[in-house]
Amino acid sequence: MSEPSAPPGAPQTRQGEFEDFVRARSRSLCASAYLLTGDRGLAEDLVQDALARTWRAWKRLHRTANAEAYTRRTMYHLHVSRWRRTKVAEIAVDAVPERAAQEQDTTLRLAVHAALLSLPPNQRAAIVLRYFEDRTEAAAAAVLDCPVTTLRARVQRGLRNLRNRFPHLVLGDADVQLAQWEREFTIEIGERNA
Repeated sequence: MSEPSAPPGAPQTRQGEFEDFVRARSRSLCASAYLLTGDRGLAEDLVQDALARTWRAWKRLHRTANAEAYTRRTMYHLHVSRWRRTKVAEIAVDAVPERAAQEQDTTLRLAVHAALLSLPPNQRAAIVLRYFEDRTEAAAAAVLDCPVTTLRARVQRGLRNLRNRFPHLVLGDADVQLAQWEREFTIEIGERNA
């Protein structure tokens, strides 16, 4: 049984606060989940599972305003654990459906999406957090519950895989960009070990 809605001006109930959170953040959560899963239905399921867990923890989360961080972290962890489980077999069809003519930006989006799906879930999650959600290294590492150095290594491996498999998506000189990143990474590791 749901809690009755509060009259205007009255303090909001726990359920009302959660419903407001879901209305405000669902679209963004679904967009991130779609980048992780590559399937709209799986993305919606992933968000629903994460929100169900968020609701169970809502009493302690809404007080600290950590609800979105908790939901995203749960979503990323659920995605990785689902990937580890047995996968559903694909179904072969006799003929591939015809595609309508697509605009260039749609083609690029689809190419980037396909490239992301080719990565292992940990690398994909790191890249989505850093570049699509524009999170800092520390924030992305916190969501994935790993050290910043591990996040950097996942991003580095993921970007290297993308550059090798999809060179047509690389802007600028990939070797120069990668070499600069590797130098910075090596310097930081050296400083930490010193």
